[in-house]
Parts: sequence; structure tokens; C-alpha cells
Amino acid sequence: MVKLVDQFRKGWQGVAPPSLGLSLVFAAVCLLLATLARWGLAHVRPDVYFTPYFPAVFFAAAFGGFRIGILTAIVGGVLGVVLNFGDAFADRARFALLALYWAVCALTIWGVEHYRAMLVEQRRIAKRLIEEEDYRKLLVAELQHRLKNKLSTVHAVLHQVLHEQPQVWSRIDPRLRSLAATDDLISRIDNTGCDIRDLLISELGPYGHVRFTLNGERLFLPAKLAVTLSLMFHELATNAGKYGAFSSPRGLLQVSWTVSDDRLTITWDETEGPSVDKVSAPGFGTKLLKSALTAFDGKSEISYLKTGLHCIMQCRIPRSE
Repeated sequence: MVKLVDQFRKGWQGVAPPSLGLSLVFAAVCLLLATLARWGLAHVRPDVYFTPYFPAVFFAAAFGGFRIGILTAIVGGVLGVVLNFGDAFADRARFALLALYWAVCALTIWGVEHYRAMLVEQRRIAKRLIEEEDYRKLLVAELQHRLKNKLSTVHAVLHQVLHEQPQVWSRIDPRLRSLAATDDLISRIDNTGCDIRDLLISELGPYGHVRFTLNGERLFLPAKLAVTLSLMFHELATNAGKYGAFSSPRGLLQVSWTVSDDRLTITWDETEGPSVDKVSAPGFGTKLLKSALTAFDGKSEISYLKTGLHCIMQCRIPRSE
């Protein structure tokens, strides 16, 4: 019985159609049960000729395919005309009902086949998406590996060039190591997520730990949100290093965050940096900052103050991924 149910499920979903012999036996059983049901109904309503055969056609088509469904519909129609229970005999009205019965059976069989075709297409798309996701993961892993190798090469070249200038090298070496640690962190959080403080320290560490302060409770970020925020923090930190607080000897950065229910608010506040006299046209980084959090029902507000850049990021923290 369990095997039969499993085969019915596979046939219904179009995974593995049953054999022709098993399909014919199943259709015959459905017709037999439908005929017995018709005989029982004849004691109450002798003019019920074709209605009991509708379920037989449906199950036969779902199990064995549209050919078995068509055969079941034809045989059911013949049985409805030929077999007579009680005093009822075939007349013109019964043949009219036969035509209607076959029309409804055709719609039923088409519906079953359409549903099966949709399931097959969904499985094909799902399989393709899985393959593309595996390829993406492989490509990202390869790019991360190459990036790590290039950073190691840059580290080795600079060490060779500056080996006679230990003071300069002592300032460059920890920053390169911090950048490498940031790349490793991003590769890890793509699957597991991380704490927001660890993410910020990893992104801001290369600019010197005395240049920034972090205010907020420990908060674990789910993987997708962590990756999104890491891209945003990297863009803001890069901008601060080129034009903002980190480009000035006295510039400072304060990052604070609060959580209310499932809403996260992050404030990025730069001070003592160069004054912003003119804002250039929005580039890729600005567009990233403004649109990255929309997937989390969030937004970013960027203000260019005299004291430095001020950015407020708000979003929803996913409960699960």
C-alpha cells in the first residue's frame, strides 16, 4: 500500500510515471469502484449515470497520465450508457448527458496535465537555481582566494621594499593585516552572520582604533543583513578615508546603534573632518547606501554637515533566514 501511494505521488508530480500495466489495473479498479458507487446510488436516484465516474477519471489521469485518463473517460461513458440499474434505459437525454460528461472529463484531464506540467517546470527551475547558486559560491570562493593571494603578494612586495624603513613598515603592516582580516570576516558571515561590533571593528580597524568609538549593545546580525551592512560600512569608511574624518589628522568617527522591537537604527557621525563645500553627483557608492536596505524594509539618510558626514541607517532585522 505504501509503495502504491508513493508511485501515485510520483505519477501525480510527473517524477516517474508508473508502468502501463499498473496504470491500466489502477484505472480498472477506479472504474469498478465507480460502478459499485453508481449501483448504490441507483437505489436512491436511478438516473445518476455518469457522476460516479468523474473521480475515477481524475485519479486515473493523475496516476497514469492523460492517455489513461482518456481511456477511463471513454470506458466510464460506455458503462454509463450500457449498464442499467433498475428500470432506467438509455434515451436521448442520457446521450446528451454523455456529451456533457466527456466535456467535463476533458477539462479534468487537461487540468491534471497542466498541474503536472507546472510541477515539472518548477522542478526544472529549482534545479537550475541550485546549480547557479553552487556556481556562484564556487566563483565567489575563487575570487576570495585570488584576492587573498593578491593581498599577500602586495604585503610581501611592500615588506621587501620597506625592509630598510622599519618605522614606515610598522605603520603599514598592521593595516594590511587588518584589511586581510576584514576580507576573511566577510567570507565567513556570508553563511553564518556576525556581531555588529565585530563587523565595525573589522571595517574601521585599518584606520586606527583611536579614530572611532562604538556605542551600542552586542547585536548579532543575520547573514544577509550582515553582508549588506558590511558593504555599506566599507563604503562609508572608504569615503571617510578619502574625503571625511579619517582624511584629517584630528578627524573622529562615532558609530552608535539601537534596537526597538525588530527595527535597527545605526548612526554614523563624523567630526573634525574637512568641511564639505560642494557635493558631487551621486555615484555608485551613494546609490548603494540609499538602496541597499530596501530589501530589509529600511532606508538611509545622508547629510553633509559642516562637522562632517552624518548618516542614519534604519532597517528591519530578519527573524530567520
